[in-house]
Amino acid sequence: MLRIITVAQQKGGAGKTTLAAHLAMAWAGLGTEQRGNAFRWSAFGRNNGSGLVGKAKRRVYLLDLDPQESLSDWFRVREERYEADDNLILRQAGGWRLSGELSRARRDADLIVIDTPPHGDTSATRLAVRAADLVIVPTQLSPMDVWASKSTLELIEREGKQAIMVLNRVPPRARLADELMHALKAAGMPLASAHLGNRIAFASSLMEGKGVTESAPKSLAAAEIRLLAGEVWRKAA
Repeated sequence: MLRIITVAQQKGGAGKTTLAAHLAMAWAGLGTEQRGNAFRWSAFGRNNGSGLVGKAKRRVYLLDLDPQESLSDWFRVREERYEADDNLILRQAGGWRLSGELSRARRDADLIVIDTPPHGDTSATRLAVRAADLVIVPTQLSPMDVWASKSTLELIEREGKQAIMVLNRVPPRARLADELMHALKAAGMPLASAHLGNRIAFASSLMEGKGVTESAPKSLAAAEIRLLAGEVWRKAA
């Protein structure tokens, strides 16, 4: 069954594009290792609740709506260095092109991941949210970033879609981090159970044109992405 995941955050610098790239690689099954049944993807997402069971790859379309084209830049590095993979396709889809690219992707893809532009309630962002089965809202763990996320969550609510907030660049053993997580849960924020640490592996793998599940499959960063990918996949079902 086709699923559409939109990554949206109107505040810049939250790690939106980085998250879209790493999750897409995990969902595509690229770099995923076999360890018993724990880290293999299933077309149906069943077993221990993680959504990681069968070895089957998914055909993933990445739609880059961001005029900065950071996701497209990463994909170009990937194409220049490695063999093309028909299971991973990227299209720039800003402005009037979005509807056409969405229609094409719906015919060909198992999963569509949409990276939206920051700053402002644009028509492209609204359309991407409206098309989504689930909208991921990445945010750094600071009061300013959390407050700035409210406008994005309000947009998602107006479109009648479900959101999941993903905490990004979470520092280790920080008292403020624990306090903010507790406050967000108490406030009823749609907070993901999985979060991403402040790890250099996320950035270094993108510099290579890869996802962290490919470049460092046994790392904590890859484990965090797999946990988050499984949680998002289940919630979007």
